[in-house]
Parts: sequence; structure tokens; C-alpha cells
Amino acid sequence: GIKPVIARRGTEHGSGLGTKRWVVEQTIALLHWFGRLRIRWETRDDIHEAFLKLACSLICWRRLQNTLR
Repeated sequence: GIKPVIARRGTEHGSGLGTKRWVVEQTIALLHWFGRLRIRWETRDDIHEAFLKLACSLICWRRLQNTLR
């Protein structure tokens, strides 16, 4: 009997949940831009984690470059 309540983008929600959901959605979409992370081909998890950290670093670097311009 529990109904999921997700706020629309940019709108306030009574409990405050879901008001910043676009940040998570955008980050996941940016991570999927990297092909090696979209489908995991590596059998070793440490290599996959290294690619994930590299992708996060590149995303942060690009955001910092855009804010400094």
C-alpha cells in the first residue's frame, strides 16, 4: 500500500525527497557515455573499478573546466 512519490524536476516536495534527483540521473548518464562502463567486459573487478574511477575523474575535470570559463 505504499505509493512511490518522486518530485518532478525543479519542484519542491513536502518531505524533501527527490528534489535533486536529476544530479544522480545525469551522473549515471555521463558514466554510460563511457563504453567500457556501459557493458562490463573485464573479468577482474579491480580493472573495472579503475575505469570507473577514471571516468569519474574525467567527469569532474570537465565540470570544473566549464565552471572556470
